[in-house]
Amino acid sequence: MDEPAPVSIRYPQPGLAEVVLDRPQRRNAFNEAMIAHLTAAFTALAGEASVRLVVLRGAGAMFCAGADLDWMRRQGEQDEAANQADALALATMLHALASLPQATLCLVQGGAYGGGLGLMAACDRAVAVAGAGFCFSEVKLGLTPATISPYVVAAIGTREAKALFSLAMPFDTERALRNGLIEAVVADEAGLDAAVAATWRLVQAAAPGAVADSRQLVDDVAGRTPDLALRTETARRIAARRAGPEGREGLAAFLDKRKPAWAVS
Repeated sequence: MDEPAPVSIRYPQPGLAEVVLDRPQRRNAFNEAMIAHLTAAFTALAGEASVRLVVLRGAGAMFCAGADLDWMRRQGEQDEAANQADALALATMLHALASLPQATLCLVQGGAYGGGLGLMAACDRAVAVAGAGFCFSEVKLGLTPATISPYVVAAIGTREAKALFSLAMPFDTERALRNGLIEAVVADEAGLDAAVAATWRLVQAAAPGAVADSRQLVDDVAGRTPDLALRTETARRIAARRAGPEGREGLAAFLDKRKPAWAVS
């Protein structure tokens, strides 16, 4: 019997999309099908102008256990070229998530391991339930967390990444909060739903185009020196925003003491 679709998308309310890792019987572990479905979901959502917040969550007791054992076994039987193609599919999926124009929020119950931590790091924000556990366990298998590394290193920094990557140390929500992998710890899954509601309120007040531009802005200026070229570029960007329809509407709404047109009532 075929396994049900490993990923589902639901819309709790207009403008809010939830992407759900839906393999609870396998602790939402990655395999080829889940990676393909996630890539398709993120690619589709990127083109949905009406969606303003994308929430990533897992069904069942755990957010994501990392790689599926059967998938890993199949990988081990392939040559290097096949393994590279397989790994590139995972890297492409993570890039699709990190590149979404909408705000993103990851909800973590139970814990996350390996690639599951990559999903967390590729989102803007992550919130975890108290007691969740984490580990970059790849070195125990003679592997490295290569495909997820750009997002994790950006989230937690080089020194912390070297320690956690090279020693496969299990860590808890306290350390994840300290190193920036998560931004809040909640008592239970009701707390995760409350985090969605709080984020949704913030999203409603933000201009969708400005959100997308702000996300791209971070990628474009990260690590660059503020030389004349960068100063000129950032000045051009804010000028375009000020003179554009969202900037004009935002200022007019502020002066008129009313909600801007994009605010959801």
